[in-house]
Amino acid sequence: MKLYIFDLDGVLVSTSENHYHAWKRMANDIGIDIDQKFNETLKGIPRDKSLERILEHGKKTVTDAEKARLLEYKNELYKKSIATLKPEDLYPGAKALLDELKTKNKAIALASASRNAPVILERLGITEYFDVIIDPATLENNKPDPEIFLKAAKTLNIKPKDAIGIEDAKAGIKAINAAKMFSVGIGYQYQLMDADITFPSISQFDLNLVERLFKT
Repeated sequence: MKLYIFDLDGVLVSTSENHYHAWKRMANDIGIDIDQKFNETLKGIPRDKSLERILEHGKKTVTDAEKARLLEYKNELYKKSIATLKPEDLYPGAKALLDELKTKNKAIALASASRNAPVILERLGITEYFDVIIDPATLENNKPDPEIFLKAAKTLNIKPKDAIGIEDAKAGIKAINAAKMFSVGIGYQYQLMDADITFPSISQFDLNLVERLFKT
């Protein structure tokens, strides 16, 4: 059986603006200003590492207790913003691809750095498509380490060589390649040149082409 492992944000749905506005408000509250360009450097990394980058950017030093408070504050802001997500917010073509994979009896997993992924999937109405959702809190290493992808395959008893990872970030593509899986990039090819194949968006994902290339 083949396994398709999806990242979430930027692949199936966009919550980047939600993250950005939550981080920006939190940062402003402690006297740090961030913009969209800086926010791109936070893409695909866990929230504690994101906070460290913001503090370094603003040349701020805070206690561990304050870090915990800021992380909780940012997460509450983010959770409030995603409370209005609905199935219509899925990227065009995302549900059609999931339907096609299920029809063809492919295993499907989620490998997202977001601890809010289960809530987002529920809001989008696609939880039932996933055979496993990896909890990032159970991992020792973050992307570009391959741990999250390897754990998804191991959980379903599928060999890495039989798995396809789908990502929109450089760190994610590196993680998939390090796991010795077939990598599919969603986005600009020049940004994801290490991917085995790239599609501009999930709506242009060609399952037949991926399967043909995967066999070679």
